[in-house]
Amino acid sequence: MEQFTATVQRAGDRRHKIAVIDGPNMSSLGRRSKKVYGKIASLDDLKQWVTDFGAGLGVDVETFSSNYQGAILEFIHESAERVDAYIINPAGLTTVGEGVRHALEDTGLPVMEVHFSNISANAGAARGLGGGAINSSFTHTATGLSMGMRHYSYAAALTALTLGLDDQDFLGAEAD
Repeated sequence: MEQFTATVQRAGDRRHKIAVIDGPNMSSLGRRSKKVYGKIASLDDLKQWVTDFGAGLGVDVETFSSNYQGAILEFIHESAERVDAYIINPAGLTTVGEGVRHALEDTGLPVMEVHFSNISANAGAARGLGGGAINSSFTHTATGLSMGMRHYSYAAALTALTLGLDDQDFLGAEAD
């Protein structure tokens, strides 16, 4: 995996803790369509890349993955007091993960939804899914969405969350 150095001007210096959750089917990442998923060889490689990118931003990244919705729910319930925000790639739960979406919403923490593919694109589009566009059950309550940029979707989500967490007015305070 290539290494990147990015300079982001942050408004704060707090070392935020961001949990990154990968849902069902992400465990087969290295065997999936290279057109959509790129050169990432495994879920472990993705976790390392995201953790390293977060460290470069000055944040701690905690990764979690499971093919089981119940395990993801348990992780959210037990982590809500120690993390500042979540990034979730619901993957196989994208259209059916209402329990996970609800648990994330109940934390009251910012949540970024990420996808390697552009789940809104038509079939055959450059980063679209083979079956065409799908509607995520997560998007309507997520703080933000980053998709269609392969693993770079995670970098965008991490950067946005970090800057948002640094900005005291961004996540709910009254704007001037």
